[in-house]
Amino acid sequence: MEVKTQQYYVPAQSPWPIVGAIGLFLLASGAGMWAAGIAGITGPLVFTAGTLVMTFMLFGWFGNVIDESHSGLYSEQMDRSFRQGMSWFIFSEVMFFGAFFGALFYARVLAVPWLGGAGNNAMTNEVLWPDFTASWPLLLTPGGMETTAMGWFGLPLVNTVILLSSSVTAHLAHLALLRERRTRLKQWLGLTVLLGMLFLALQAWEYVHAYRDLGLRLDSGIYGNTFFLLTGFHGAHVTLGTLMLLIMWLRVNKGHFTPAQHFGFQASSWYWHFVDVVWLCLFVFVYIL
Repeated sequence: MEVKTQQYYVPAQSPWPIVGAIGLFLLASGAGMWAAGIAGITGPLVFTAGTLVMTFMLFGWFGNVIDESHSGLYSEQMDRSFRQGMSWFIFSEVMFFGAFFGALFYARVLAVPWLGGAGNNAMTNEVLWPDFTASWPLLLTPGGMETTAMGWFGLPLVNTVILLSSSVTAHLAHLALLRERRTRLKQWLGLTVLLGMLFLALQAWEYVHAYRDLGLRLDSGIYGNTFFLLTGFHGAHVTLGTLMLLIMWLRVNKGHFTPAQHFGFQASSWYWHFVDVVWLCLFVFVYIL
């Protein structure tokens, strides 16, 4: 019995992984210096350089993959590898955010009540901070720093509606692709990209409001830490997702994708829906509860 085998494409050595590593290093270093307020303007400049390097890497790497796909180098086995790879990538992102949500729950459910004397920790409260009252959000830290909580109504609610709407438009774009309605595909996908950009603009506005009007900063105790870490990392993922969808929109306008072959679009859609689910969790546990 003859067993049919498929050729599995193995690309040549690529510079993009090391370029991406350099970009991530610059992003992390710049963000750290910027947040810590050291080295003056160096932090923002390094962060901007990292952003540009990452953008260059994404466009270049995506371009290589697109060229390989259109050259007929990929088989069904390669397609399965892409799907498995994207699935594991999203799973790693779930674990990433799970760690930060875990830190939030630890602070809210365990650490803050302990400092307030809950359970058998009355002695801890009396010795360390006898005047400290446990509450969440922690607007007055044991060290005396005061801040104001960010409410769920207003910009956070508007952004929630925007992101949920973008998930709907992304799904409608996928349906249009499956039904070979190219005009609607371009419209719905373009609207999804615009909604992602609008979300990011409003989140930047929210941060300005938090710093200027509420006194809510990254150094405002555990509440400020968890607020900006969770919403900030989510914003970074929205930025990446918007960039991915923008590339998909450019490809659609070039005539790429068919109902049978469109995993690049599908993978970007998976990622976008994941980002939306994370935001729903953020909206409930960071803003409302």
